[in-house]
Amino acid sequence: MSFTPKDQGDPMQGVNEAGKAGDAEIQRALEVTFNQDEARRRKSSLVDQLNGQNSRPTNCFVHNLLEGHDEYEIFTPEQRPSYERLAAERRVDKDSERPPNSGLHSRLLTKKQISDMAFGIRELAKKLAHLALRVDVRNIFILAKAHDEDLIKDTREIARWLMDKDPSYNVYVENTLERNKIFDADGLREKNTSYGSRLKFWNNELCANKPQTFDIVLALGGDGTVLYASWLFQRVVPPVLAFSMGTLGFLTKFDFDNYPQLLTRAFSEGITVSLRLRFEATVMRSQHRGGESKTRDLVNELVGPEQENDHTHKPDGTHNILNEVVVDRGPNPTMSSIDLFGGEEFFTSVQADGVCVATPTGSTAYNLAAGGPLCHPDNPVILVTAICAHTLSFRPIILPDTIVLRAGVPYDARTSSWASFDGRDRVELCPGDYVTISASRYPFPSVLPLDRKRADWIDSISRTLNWNSRQRQKAFKEWSE
Repeated sequence: MSFTPKDQGDPMQGVNEAGKAGDAEIQRALEVTFNQDEARRRKSSLVDQLNGQNSRPTNCFVHNLLEGHDEYEIFTPEQRPSYERLAAERRVDKDSERPPNSGLHSRLLTKKQISDMAFGIRELAKKLAHLALRVDVRNIFILAKAHDEDLIKDTREIARWLMDKDPSYNVYVENTLERNKIFDADGLREKNTSYGSRLKFWNNELCANKPQTFDIVLALGGDGTVLYASWLFQRVVPPVLAFSMGTLGFLTKFDFDNYPQLLTRAFSEGITVSLRLRFEATVMRSQHRGGESKTRDLVNELVGPEQENDHTHKPDGTHNILNEVVVDRGPNPTMSSIDLFGGEEFFTSVQADGVCVATPTGSTAYNLAAGGPLCHPDNPVILVTAICAHTLSFRPIILPDTIVLRAGVPYDARTSSWASFDGRDRVELCPGDYVTISASRYPFPSVLPLDRKRADWIDSISRTLNWNSRQRQKAFKEWSE
């Protein structure tokens, strides 16, 4: 990947020259590592044993760019040693069969480590707002609803256009379209024999195990399609260029009718990327020990002096989410009891239908419907909103993204609760179980229009929500004698 600065004096010029070294040099990645011996971990840090594997290569689009931080000299002398412990360069074989999963989770980090990680990503995001990134596009991933007849036709149209435009392009579409009569893959191959080797099909396993295969994602649909892209690429996320073909379109920035001009310009002039904060959420299961559950206290197990607690809870699945984590009452007829913890502090016990923990991107989704605040996606915060709280005093709160939030079901709760992650993978939380929520090391790179850039968030809430829309107050008419 090479970089094209907007100004001649941009400090990324050194990276431009390095980017000309060829494909072998371009395919470099950073791994984010943390010194497990020097850092004092929070209580839940000892749940997972890393078995000596403290780091793995990530192949992440964002981590590939982190090495540019030194070009900017964004770190003060006090911050630099901490950052150097977080990032180390390593070559990675792009065709490796090993899934690009890291053995280390965000919930295991100390507050300083999370703070340094978030600081580095935020500073990178600021720089990316003023740069056009020229992506060496070869493998293009097309994502659309495979059951929508119109979108299938659009997928076929754009796939054919891409393969006609450049013989080096490989186009990946969903494997369910391989035998779809509307998409007619065999008909495409008959019209052009070169399509046979360049028209490929993706499945969930390919997205999970080899996400670094794809250079860019073209999403055809609405915000739900973009969320589906986030779900498919749980860790490494290629840049996502989303065409607005849905209902609202907070995350979809491009008009599909103009796709030939848009894609030609994006591939030739470069793309501007916005890094959207994602959360990493892990379900922690209580380890039952005979009849002790009646005397156990979740607050005592999660707050207090640090000690090994792998005998009390074990992890059971991790999700990177773009919108929100919701813990609610599920099918139970009564309200939920949910204990909230932040870092090493017990916040409160919530009596409500549930709790919505949203990212800034998710502020316009379930968080908004539950009465939470609107939040610009550049803000590094965690939004906590109760769903139909049985009290008049529970107001939505905004927390920094440098803490680990935990929402659990107390042992003496009458019923279990249910957790969902961007509306997917709904799981039951029994008494004693909890969910940890923290800033993810894998943000979501969303492609922005080169002309409008970041100024379109206000436009999107005004256009889709009629934000502050009312008839203008009439002016006074001056009376003169």
